[in-house]
Amino acid sequence: MVRIDYAPWGLNPPHTHPRATEILTVLEGTLQVGFVTSNPDNRFITKVLQKGDVFVFPVGLVHFQRNVGNGNVVVIAALSSQNPGAITIANAVFGANPSIPADILAKAFEVDKSVVDQLQAKF
Repeated sequence: MVRIDYAPWGLNPPHTHPRATEILTVLEGTLQVGFVTSNPDNRFITKVLQKGDVFVFPVGLVHFQRNVGNGNVVVIAALSSQNPGAITIANAVFGANPSIPADILAKAFEVDKSVVDQLQAKF
């Protein structure tokens, strides 16, 4: 279990836990949560949670949380494994060491290689 505090408009960026389901309970504030289902649908599911609301992120799916209020948000989260793993998507894709070749990412994201170069430089 973990307590997470979010400053106003704070974000827990898109990430995944490859070995665990996550359940989150809002203790204070207003929190937007969301996840993307697996291929082929890649359906985006989102909800704005209030104090007392509970939300479950299925194992392995990309998800995020964002404070959408002007005050702080406090949550308690629990994971179904002692070793859930955590993969932050942007860090894994653009900050890999060694780097994923920019031409591969450019093709995958259908952008110019210069865009990938700019993103990789931030990580």
